Amino acid sequence: MTARPAEPRIRRSLTLHLKGDWGTANLHRVCGWISQELTDRSGPHTRIAIWNGRGFSDSVRAVGRGEVDIAMTTPAAFATAALDARGVYRDESFPELRALGVVPQRDRLVVGVHKSIGATTFAELRERKPRLTVATSVDDGVNHVGLAAHALLDRAGVDVRGWGGGFLSDERPFESFEHVLAGRANAVVHEAVMLPHWQRFGPDFDFLEVEPEVLASLEADFGWPAATVDDDFFPGRRAFRTLDFSDFLVLTRSDLPDDVAHAVAWVLGETRHLIEQQYRHLPPERSPITYPLHPPTMGRSPVPLHPGAARYYDALPENR
Repeated sequence: MTARPAEPRIRRSLTLHLKGDWGTANLHRVCGWISQELTDRSGPHTRIAIWNGRGFSDSVRAVGRGEVDIAMTTPAAFATAALDARGVYRDESFPELRALGVVPQRDRLVVGVHKSIGATTFAELRERKPRLTVATSVDDGVNHVGLAAHALLDRAGVDVRGWGGGFLSDERPFESFEHVLAGRANAVVHEAVMLPHWQRFGPDFDFLEVEPEVLASLEADFGWPAATVDDDFFPGRRAFRTLDFSDFLVLTRSDLPDDVAHAVAWVLGETRHLIEQQYRHLPPERSPITYPLHPPTMGRSPVPLHPGAARYYDALPENR
């Protein structure tokens, strides 16, 4: 049997700053996991702080500007625009960004419209020009959901305000889903498709496949990939294409000490059972973290790996 990579030990005491999410969601939970396991393997006076954040472009900028050492952001692919000044990073690029790993989360950005509208495609939606009240996240240049929702609708030719409608814009998905469930919104553009809210309002909604040219333009301009929602993920609905919104990216800079980067990658891969067990009461396809975690997959990042992290992933028996 091929040996696993050796457990790291850092003799000196560390002081590190991590940035997660609002405080009670999955990014903060991952930060807590990393902090606990890294502290156990570092010097006796190690201190690790976790800053509240939003988990979107604010995390990318905080790392790039040196405000924190490590931050979590989602979806993973959205961080690539910061490497070469695209999209919301057009005024400030961060080519020194590096990844420590990816925590898999299979997610999609889905466009849904109420069945009363009678549109099952974007072409039908453009033909009818209905008055839409769209529940989504704020479009403020930070929240990736709001950013992507508005970009997608714009490129798909959906003029919500021009057709007499508007947006119900909030920060978190639960707030948006409550608008839908309460009947205040007749359209939704959002992620977190594993949450049970989608199954509750799903029978009353048609989910629209995003047209290939729209998906291609978003990937070409911003690096946002497309993905498929599988058959029967929404009961009775056939597979359709939309924006990929997958994965939590553990982000740092190239100047993070090599041994710290290696130790964090080791924690992600070799103590993964600690985070998995917090989600095993949910089926994998309905879990905010898609377990079982697979260390080689966790090392496949859209942002280049830090050399210290790459050393861990390269040493995996599965990669030899």
